[in-house]
Amino acid sequence: MELERDIYQNLLAWKGKKNRKVLELEGARQVGKTYILDKFAKREYEKHIYINMLASSGSDFLRCLETAAKWEPGQKREENPVYKAFQLYDCDFEDDDNLLVVIDEIQESSVVYSKIREFARNFKAHFIVTGSYLGKTREKEYFLSAGDVESLTMTTLTFPEFLDAFHKRELYDSVGLYGESDHAAYDELRSYFKIYLQIGGYPEVVTTYLENENIQECVSVIDNLIRIFVKESSRYFEGPLELEMFEKVFSSIAITLLKEKKGTSDLTTDLTKIIFKEESGRIAKRTTNYAISWLYLSHQIGYCSMSVDCSNLDIVDNCRYYFNDLGIAGHFLKLTGEPMSEIEGILCENFVYLELVRRIRKGEIAGQVPWFATDKKTSGELDFYVRSRVDHKDYGLEVKRGKNQANTANVLLERGKLDYIYHLKNTYGGISGRKYSVPLYLCGRVSFAMGERR
Repeated sequence: MELERDIYQNLLAWKGKKNRKVLELEGARQVGKTYILDKFAKREYEKHIYINMLASSGSDFLRCLETAAKWEPGQKREENPVYKAFQLYDCDFEDDDNLLVVIDEIQESSVVYSKIREFARNFKAHFIVTGSYLGKTREKEYFLSAGDVESLTMTTLTFPEFLDAFHKRELYDSVGLYGESDHAAYDELRSYFKIYLQIGGYPEVVTTYLENENIQECVSVIDNLIRIFVKESSRYFEGPLELEMFEKVFSSIAITLLKEKKGTSDLTTDLTKIIFKEESGRIAKRTTNYAISWLYLSHQIGYCSMSVDCSNLDIVDNCRYYFNDLGIAGHFLKLTGEPMSEIEGILCENFVYLELVRRIRKGEIAGQVPWFATDKKTSGELDFYVRSRVDHKDYGLEVKRGKNQANTANVLLERGKLDYIYHLKNTYGGISGRKYSVPLYLCGRVSFAMGERR
């Protein structure tokens, strides 16, 4: 069953650039990177070469590189040994704009990864490199010239992409943001959102639901994805200690989200205390930090920073974690044994977080990661604070939670700390002055350019 992915348009945009760089496609394992690149290569190019550094094709290409680079004193040097390696690898190799070369799991070879500069500068052919564990390439033996690479990140299915699988994308795009459409339309979208909150957007999970509409089977697929991730990660560590930490860190992140703390200045210390049930020693803290870094670089978790008093210039970095897929988030949140009402609240907040990450990548809002905000006067907290890069206005986002947060948002609006408020709830929507109520599942359509409309 084929799932349409929005990132395809980004691939087309990259292909159309005159000063094209090597494209590095990032993303967690099983989000569909290999599938979308195979589809892209077959549709958009006359020829393509696929090399997987974890398969025999990768071993063969390394042999070709080694052969092409051989040299003895007194012999003439090969002008472009990498070019020669491709000729050895594929006897029909022709370097032109109609060829796409895809190198998968490139993190498995520092030798090949370190050739990216040559791919960008010495070839007419187009190159895409990808892998699920590109965090490995941060090690010193991996050379990368940042000026020769353009990066794209592929995520699990967004809610609009999820709806596309059910042929409901048009409904999502056309329904009114503020309740002006027929209530039946909102009710239908809400029913799909309820499913999405439970299973998330991994392609295999979504396909499983499309085939049998059984949530429990989807949960089994999610469990298996987690097990495979942990098993595959073992290739990159010498000892078992760090590996054992992964699921513990996942569970600890779920616990910190449920505690509803106003962030922390030292996430590693807090998580280490939860994991080891004691004051964090240096070794335990180092182990926790190592596991967290791997989960982050493997696109399993993301950070959220804290804005002090809704200021875009007073940011405390990385004070909270969120999961990068709602199905994974739900798995670990349920392990805590908390009521589903509490878990659903966190999932809704996580859903909005992921949307804000996408807006940052598009260049619409400020920050390297999303921000939540605190207010010193009321000791209150705002779920998310956004400074628009379009109209330079300040937006408060309140996600279907308690009354205190609603009061904090209202006070901040009255004091001029915010220009607009979005209430993201299970509602049909409405407008009251500069306060906008929007159905939570439509947060991907809210505007952060309201100041330009006046």
